[in-house]
Amino acid sequence: MFKKEPTTIQEQIQKLKDRGLEIITEDNAEHYLSHISYYRLGEYWHSMQSDKEQHIFKENSRFSDVIALYSFDRELRILLFDVIEKIEISLRTKLIYHLSHEINPWWFQNFDLFSDSMALVKTLSNLEEELSRSKDPTIKNHRKKHKDDLRFPPAWKSLEQTSFGALSKLYGNLKNTVKAKDKIAQEYGVVNHTFLPSWLQSIAQIRNYCAHHSRLWNRNLPGAPKLLPKPPNPWILEIENVPRQFQKLYVHLCLMKYLLNTVQPGNTFTSKLDTLFQKYPNVDPDALGMKPNWQNEPLWK
Repeated sequence: MFKKEPTTIQEQIQKLKDRGLEIITEDNAEHYLSHISYYRLGEYWHSMQSDKEQHIFKENSRFSDVIALYSFDRELRILLFDVIEKIEISLRTKLIYHLSHEINPWWFQNFDLFSDSMALVKTLSNLEEELSRSKDPTIKNHRKKHKDDLRFPPAWKSLEQTSFGALSKLYGNLKNTVKAKDKIAQEYGVVNHTFLPSWLQSIAQIRNYCAHHSRLWNRNLPGAPKLLPKPPNPWILEIENVPRQFQKLYVHLCLMKYLLNTVQPGNTFTSKLDTLFQKYPNVDPDALGMKPNWQNEPLWK
């Protein structure tokens, strides 16, 4: 049975000191622990411990470094959320445009177009829930004006209300015979439908981490996106720099950058990411699977 009692902030600080974490007055530890929970910060000092069972810190471990790691991770999530927003809006636009023209504006509820009917039922159920909660005047006015039409509002109205995760599932669930599936992949420089679904799924997962303020630094991520053997757009030249650790963030950063280069040519993702590492020099890029001189690869220029 769990028997631990809650501890005061002063007790938390003393416990950390007793375990070997260097905390000085200038660190403002009481202030940080009153705004960021001990448990959350623990995800950042865990790697500083030489004994994970007794929670004993390595020599020269500092509370200031813990806060630097936390701050780096927070700013990284904000940066990636901005990047993913651009990709999400682009994907939504392409799905609505190409499929509404190829099929009709209600393609997303046509079971004949999808491989997994149960997955589509779940997607549509979530969409209906989103629409029922929506205060968007576009949705309210549509249903008021067309109350005898029992279908969803057309794609350009309905799919503006759904999440990136739902959009990625809709795309991945489309049958391969749907022409727009390849067309969208080609427009992103991802060749065909074989590769893009796994890219979108991984990016959607990272978006969820960002939205829920979850740690990205030094985290093993789920999924293994399929890499293009010969990307048509700028990629990575040095074979040893091609990301192989799919559980690390770097491979996902590369996929985001590849898509963003189409969505927003001349974007500043590289400089913003580089500036972040310069701002927090104690952050080891290898914890994210970053490759040496990553900025010099064609993908990142």
